[in-house]
Amino acid sequence: MSTRDTSAKEDPIIESRDQLVAPMQLGEKPKADWRIGTEHEKLVFNRSDHRAPSYEEKGGIRDILLSLQEFGWEPVEEGGKVIAMRGEDGTVSLEPAGQLELSGAPLENLHETCAETGRHLDQVKQVGEACDVGFLGLGMWPDKTRDELPMMPKGRYDIMKRHMPRVGTLGLDMMLRTCTIQVNLDYSSEADMAQKFRTGLALQPLATALFANSPFTEGKPNGFLSYRSHIWSDTDPHRTGMLPFVFEDGFGYERWVDYMLDVPMYFVFRDGKYIDAAGFSFRDFLKGELSVLPGEKPTESDWWDHLSTAFPEVRLKSFLEMRGADGGPWSRICALPAFWVGLLYEQSALDAAWDLVKHWSMEEREELRNAVPKQALDAPIPGGGNLRDLAKDVLKIARSGLTARARFNASGDNETGFLETLDEIVASGKVPAQVLLDRYHGEWGGDISRVYKYSF
Repeated sequence: MSTRDTSAKEDPIIESRDQLVAPMQLGEKPKADWRIGTEHEKLVFNRSDHRAPSYEEKGGIRDILLSLQEFGWEPVEEGGKVIAMRGEDGTVSLEPAGQLELSGAPLENLHETCAETGRHLDQVKQVGEACDVGFLGLGMWPDKTRDELPMMPKGRYDIMKRHMPRVGTLGLDMMLRTCTIQVNLDYSSEADMAQKFRTGLALQPLATALFANSPFTEGKPNGFLSYRSHIWSDTDPHRTGMLPFVFEDGFGYERWVDYMLDVPMYFVFRDGKYIDAAGFSFRDFLKGELSVLPGEKPTESDWWDHLSTAFPEVRLKSFLEMRGADGGPWSRICALPAFWVGLLYEQSALDAAWDLVKHWSMEEREELRNAVPKQALDAPIPGGGNLRDLAKDVLKIARSGLTARARFNASGDNETGFLETLDEIVASGKVPAQVLLDRYHGEWGGDISRVYKYSF
């Protein structure tokens, strides 16, 4: 989740709708300047007892962050407490219960992306040795209750923790118990953004299925393959979902602004503190009628903050965020950007991918999205067959897109190798969660603690 940047000196008041559209327009870039940003979260556990460490304790989350200074990272503070580290590879930040996230730098190719991931994981492993902690690549805590998890000292998380139970039953699980991999991608124009958004949204259930990796809750199978994905179905209906309007004629920046204006607020950031505005209207804020800041109108930074508080399957800010994958190990962290870059960064591949799904009705898209958390690649697709059948076609398109990009490493390899782990999943017919369930019912003998041996 975003870490607030307080370095901007000028912060104009929003006086016109043009300022609301500006972040999306500013995201337009020529193809030569398109970049790849990869974010991934990890569960942190104490090696001796598998407990989730608190922020303050010796060897806890604060110490883990500060230990990254050894590798050139610099602290970011909120309220006098370190809540993130910044460096050449992006930002290392904290999710609500101490899940550690790398928001990677915008990079030119997948070789750089995977190298960045490798550097980060190597660094946190070294820190883990010193702090006696490990890192687990799953989509959800396999054994922890909500009450067993700590809360990190970030003001926006306190606000969200209070608000979540008002709007859904699983929002606290989203905050405290889940981990994801996410990819941020560029676009050249409003039309390019719209085609990528629609294609990404329609195919997001396939990404969820391929990366499904959260089959346990509180030590037992939960009946899902991606319980993390299921959690989003009852987190907050005002800011989640498949967004039918994206597929309507005329979708573009203006329609996204209207959507975001209808997403209820969480907070306003003033003088280094978060002011609780949960449930209030940004439209009222624009009129100077926000009750928690009477007479005050929003700044451009307030709007940027608000753009980060919607959580649909694909999100638009000044880039597109692909948000549907469970957390996982190094190979899958590299595979997710390969999947989306291959599909969306070459026009021929993008057209081919859209052709596969453009005829689906909104009802069919919703049915597929709702089936995936339990069925993954076995979920039926419109027109017959299942997601495993579709995956073969989609991965072929992604491979063609990566081949056409012709981005090579020093050994002369192109980027298609990063899809191999997904090829293996499709060939086997078993997503990561099914492999874990086989182990749980087999060699683990129902002992969920064995999952910690499969940490990073």
